[in-house]
Amino acid sequence: MGQGKREASGGSQGEPIAVMRGVRRRLEGEVHRISRHLQARAHDLRYLFWECTLRCNLRCGHCGSACDGTASRDMPKEAFLAVLDDVATRYVPSTVTVAVTGGEPLMRADLDDCGRAIHARGFPWGLVSNGFLLDAVRLERLRAAGLGAATISLDGLETSHNRLRAHPEAFRRATSAIGLCAAVPGLAFDVVTCVHRANLAELPELRQRLIDLGVRRWRLFSIFPRGRAQGQEDLQLGPGQLRRVMDFLVETREGGHLRADYGCEGYLGEYEGRARDGLFHCRAGVSVASVLADGSFSACPSMRSEFIQGNLEKDRFLDVWDCGYQVMRQRDWTRKQEPCASCPDYRFCEGNGMHLWDAERGLLRCHLQELATEKG
Repeated sequence: MGQGKREASGGSQGEPIAVMRGVRRRLEGEVHRISRHLQARAHDLRYLFWECTLRCNLRCGHCGSACDGTASRDMPKEAFLAVLDDVATRYVPSTVTVAVTGGEPLMRADLDDCGRAIHARGFPWGLVSNGFLLDAVRLERLRAAGLGAATISLDGLETSHNRLRAHPEAFRRATSAIGLCAAVPGLAFDVVTCVHRANLAELPELRQRLIDLGVRRWRLFSIFPRGRAQGQEDLQLGPGQLRRVMDFLVETREGGHLRADYGCEGYLGEYEGRARDGLFHCRAGVSVASVLADGSFSACPSMRSEFIQGNLEKDRFLDVWDCGYQVMRQRDWTRKQEPCASCPDYRFCEGNGMHLWDAERGLLRCHLQELATEKG
């Protein structure tokens, strides 16, 4: 009977603790919401993607970009440099990071020249790559051209990665590139992994592989149904699996050997501040912009034609940045659609990541809804 009383007492004490945690989470969410709105009003540019090419050496099964494997278009570097010169009339270049992406940017033979010109203007720049073409010589040349950051994709162990990337050498080349980058002092480097049904069980072993390679930062994403991934159910996480990813991330972060985060694509409810650094904020069009290969101005490069704001052939970038992007900065329109219309946490989320909205203003996926269903 005494033991029963102790158990009952412990339970009653646990309930106030859970309530307090919930109150604290909502207070933090309110402060963060106010901060988001202030940032949207100021819209200080801090991150500029350059989709320098639509060429790619792989044909990945989950690719959500406009790259179809046959495109030959590179964006002339002079056109992008003109945008940077415009940006520099208002912003201190050192405060705006340029992220060079594609396609596969390493397909450009003149990438060193591009990087050197970006660096000469005072803009820090980094590279987002599949790593296939990155060897020690190329990396040294890029570092000499001012490369300060790099992101390499690794989507599972060898069989899983090669299957998703549709090339038998993809894993070997990517892990080689990861080892090279991880060994460079002063290079801000991370690895990104797209999690799906086939590689979910591999995450613990993949984590150890990355630790052994010297990686210190790791970002996980789930594959969203766009581009080639659209309609491929095997590339989507199944029931209960998103919660498994979150629990794995919490465990990894608590382990301390690797700084792991879930990507910026969605609001995570009870996992906010636990599965990633900070709280959810889609910064597309708020502090993040992109110049696409055809000269279009957009935000996150995962957002495609439905959110184009202008084009360098007819528009000045800063004019568009000032007067455009309102669909991303004033997001109350997302409240008109389910599941947002009836969501009690809408004020903290405001419609998930912008890249998850389609041309008909429909939400492709809701992380909070998935997590709630899985918990139930």
